[in-house]
Amino acid sequence: MRTDEVQGAAELARLTLRGGTARVREVHQSIAGRVFRTVGPIGRPVQLWHDAVAGLAYASVGVALGLGARAVGRAAAARASGRDLDEDRRGRMVLGVLNGAHGDLVQRAAPGLDLGMTVRVAGRAVPLHPRSLEEAFPAASGRIVAFLHGLTETEDSWGYGAEKHFGRADVTYGTLLQADLGLTPVYLRYNTGLHISENGRELAGLLAELVAAWPQEVQDLVLVGHSMGGLVARSALHQAQDGTTDALAWTQLVRDTVTLGSPHTGAPLERGVHKLGLQLSRLPETRPLARVLSLRSVGIKDLRHGTLVEEDWADRDLDGPASGTRTHVPLHEGARHFVIVATLSTDPDGPLADLLGDLLVSPRSALGDTGDDDRLAFPADHVERVGGLHHFGLLAHPRVYAHIRRWLLDRPEGPRPAAPEVPTGA
Repeated sequence: MRTDEVQGAAELARLTLRGGTARVREVHQSIAGRVFRTVGPIGRPVQLWHDAVAGLAYASVGVALGLGARAVGRAAAARASGRDLDEDRRGRMVLGVLNGAHGDLVQRAAPGLDLGMTVRVAGRAVPLHPRSLEEAFPAASGRIVAFLHGLTETEDSWGYGAEKHFGRADVTYGTLLQADLGLTPVYLRYNTGLHISENGRELAGLLAELVAAWPQEVQDLVLVGHSMGGLVARSALHQAQDGTTDALAWTQLVRDTVTLGSPHTGAPLERGVHKLGLQLSRLPETRPLARVLSLRSVGIKDLRHGTLVEEDWADRDLDGPASGTRTHVPLHEGARHFVIVATLSTDPDGPLADLLGDLLVSPRSALGDTGDDDRLAFPADHVERVGGLHHFGLLAHPRVYAHIRRWLLDRPEGPRPAAPEVPTGA
C-alpha cells in the first residue's frame, strides 16, 4: 500500500472505533436513563454518579482507541511498500466495496482511498491526453462503447462469471463487441458511494475530454451501465443537456444506451433499510442503531428512489421521512435506449418474476415504470427479460450479450459493419 492509503485506512479505523464507542455509550445511557426514570427522584444521586463515571470511561476508551489507531497508522505508513492497493484484483475489490459503502466519508477523510472517475486499462488510470489514449488504445476505432459498473463494483466486475460462461476469464461484453462490431471498449471506474448526480457530472466532463482527445474522430458513443451505472449515465446525459455541465458536444454522439438491471425508480432493499431506520429512531434505546444504519453512503441512499439530480437531495434529510417532489428525468432524445431485466424465476413473465425480480431490483423499477405519466418511455422492442439470472449475472452472460449485439448491430440506417478481420501474424 502507498503511504496515503495506509494513512487513510488508519483514519477510517479511528473514526469507526470512536463512532462505535459513541454508539455503545448512547445505548448504555438510554437504557440507564429509562431505569432511573422508573426509580424516580430517589435515584437521582446515584444517576449523577453513574453518568459521571460512565461518561469518563467511554471518553477514555474513545480517546485511547483513536490514539491507538493513529499510532498503528503512523507505524504502518513508515513501512508502506509504495505499491498501489489497486494493482491487483483483490485490492480493487476491497476499494470498490469500501467506496460503495462509505464513499462520501472516504472522499472527505481518506482521499487516498477514493477511486474517483477515471478511464481504466489493466487496472491503471489512463490520462485523458491524446498520446496517453493512443498508447492505451492502439486499435482505437471511431466507435466507442463505454462501460459503467454498479454499486461497490469496479471495472473488473464486467468479467464476473466470464470463465464459466465464455470459457475465458478475460472475455467481456467489450471484447466481444470489439471483435464482432469493431466498437472500442472503454471501462470506467468511479466512487459509487458519492451522489449519483455528482458522478453524473464527473462522467459528463470525462466523456467530453475523452471524445476531444480520442485518437480517432468519434462517430458514435454507446453507454452500457450495470445497476447504478445506468443511473449515472442518465444523470450525465441530463446534466449535459440542461446546461448543468459544459459537455453538450459528446451527447450528440450518443446513439445507444443499454441499462442492465438499473433501478430507475429505486431499489426495494434501500427503501426497506430507510424504513427500518425510521422505526429504530423512535426509541432512545434503538436510536443509536438507526445512526449506525445512517452511516451508509449517500450513493446507496440515492438508490432509494433512483435520484439523478442534485435538487432532489440538496438541503434534505436523507434519513428522515420522505419530503418534497422528485424530478422526472426523461430519456435522452436522439438516442435509442435498451433495457435488459433479469429475474430469478426461469419464467421472466410470471408472477414470481415480478415478486422476486433479480433479487435486488424489481422488473418494474428496471423498466422505469412509476405507474403514472413519469414512467420512462422504453419501446417494447427495446426491452428483454432474461429468466434464471440474478442481479450480478447480468455482468457477463451469453444470453445478455446476444441481445446487446443484436440491438447494436441492427440500426435504423442499416446494419453496423462487422469488425475487420485481423490478418494472421499481425
